[in-house]
Amino acid sequence: MKRITAVLLGAGSRGRYIYGPYAEKFPNELKIIAVAEPDDERRKRFADIHQIASEYVYDSWEQAFDQGRIADVMIISTLDQMHYVPAMKAMELGYHVLLEKPMSPSKDECVRLAQASQTYKRLLVVSHVLRYSPFWAGIKKYIEQGELGTVATIQLTENVGFLHMAHSYVRGNWRKSEDTSPMILAKSCHDLDIISWLMGQSCTSVSSYGSLLHFRAENAPEGSTDRCIDGCEVEKECPFSAMKMYIQPPHHPWARYMTNDLSPEGILKAIKESPFGRCVYRCDNNVVDHQVVNMEFTNGANASFIMSGLTQTGGRRVQIMGTQGEILGNMDEGKFTLYRYATGEKLDIHCSIGGDGQGGADGHGGGDERMVGSFLQNVNRFDSNPSYGLTSATASLQSHLMAFAAEHSRLHGGQAVKITDMQQEISV
Repeated sequence: MKRITAVLLGAGSRGRYIYGPYAEKFPNELKIIAVAEPDDERRKRFADIHQIASEYVYDSWEQAFDQGRIADVMIISTLDQMHYVPAMKAMELGYHVLLEKPMSPSKDECVRLAQASQTYKRLLVVSHVLRYSPFWAGIKKYIEQGELGTVATIQLTENVGFLHMAHSYVRGNWRKSEDTSPMILAKSCHDLDIISWLMGQSCTSVSSYGSLLHFRAENAPEGSTDRCIDGCEVEKECPFSAMKMYIQPPHHPWARYMTNDLSPEGILKAIKESPFGRCVYRCDNNVVDHQVVNMEFTNGANASFIMSGLTQTGGRRVQIMGTQGEILGNMDEGKFTLYRYATGEKLDIHCSIGGDGQGGADGHGGGDERMVGSFLQNVNRFDSNPSYGLTSATASLQSHLMAFAAEHSRLHGGQAVKITDMQQEISV
């Protein structure tokens, strides 16, 4: 396989811990020759690791286009609001694109991106990484083999975990829907995509309920302060304490997403000054901390999805009910059980890579590494079919529309939204 060269936009958590390490682990497959990152320290560190020439090190994604097309592909891992424009520019220049989910916080822009992939005949692959994991791929295989007969109902639960909730969706970058995306899109379009993929047919109707139940000012305990480090009287008992969360030597699993300086002094400085040191009840967050979504599909099958940030750990649980069998699965444990009605058999399937509440061995149950590898293979054998690939923009568009429908329903009292009605309203 020919080595693919790449421009990386965004050296944040995904860029640093997924795409960069892939290029280090498989240097014969991927070479990152340019990086755009506004954070000085992250940009310099990434450029040093990958030995990127200074003329290809940019402090904004816009600068990455000044020299025209300089590589085979562009990997876009910027924040949600900065996906659409660079992805469109990249395809116009002739890049194949690996784009972080969601494609865009705008349903119109999602449709335009999928259309642009067809127009420019470029691969636009969305990082719906769960499809690539052994756990979900294994379940899909048994469904396609007919083990369940016709799937009637899918029930999927995503446990976000209270620490992840507090870090990313209360204090962090994805706390305000108008700045990034609603949580059902930012976090759980993975899950809607998996449901859509396993069901294998079009979703016709969606309804949803959810709210910001807990992380609100009126729930702040007496004696709490604006910051956990400001003499809060209940800090030691608070499960969301920034002191407990970010001071976890020697590895500091959460602090590395808060600051580049993991020294004791650096972490304390970030707790004192950055958004991540704030009391979870005194932030400017507005995304939900729990939500349910109900879906109906073309043949009358249905699905339900529960997302909750009020859980001990992260992880996904699934139950798939069919006319001839049933699957019960726990992604966190990397295993699922197939029940065959006719014979009474029970078959336990253990996947090669499972989850750990934070994504598994290499992220998302092994899906991250497999996704990047699949993308590079598809680039190498590209034959002008822009819909090629497991998570092309065309394939991923339905789950995005399901997420937009769910959020519309949630904001309008759980009113059911017809996907066809929503598509007719899209301006392209």
